[in-house]
Amino acid sequence: MSHYPKKLANIISLFESLSELERRETLIAYADQSKNYSPKEGEVFDFEDVRKDEECTDSVGIYLKMDENQRYYFKIQLGPHVQTLTRAMSSILCKGLNGITSEELQSIPQDFVPKIVGAELIRARSQTVYYLLTRLKTASQVWEKRLLRHATQ
Repeated sequence: MSHYPKKLANIISLFESLSELERRETLIAYADQSKNYSPKEGEVFDFEDVRKDEECTDSVGIYLKMDENQRYYFKIQLGPHVQTLTRAMSSILCKGLNGITSEELQSIPQDFVPKIVGAELIRARSQTVYYLLTRLKTASQVWEKRLLRHATQ
């Protein structure tokens, strides 16, 4: 699992060791933690992308902050109608990806999602489970382009 960031690799390992029932219980526990990864009032971000897409039942806000070492830190704001699985993935992605570089983020394959979610939920919710990772990668790309544009002006 060396092609995943360390924190994400640890989460993947945990889920791979669980039975289907334990996996679902752990996903619910992660979903319950999603508010911990929401932006706090007054918090300032380098990039914000809030919208409702057809892949999701409610609006989702992606908030990105970059530190002096070019490492990303994410917060995700979820509308009240977002499904439990999406809330779980928001916590997992924030916990597993915070502190990585843009290059590391862009190189993460999506193949870890079934390892966490399980084949049964993948079949039932195939569109939504990849949604947040795609949004994080897109936010990173847009932010990098803005930085390049400002650097060349």
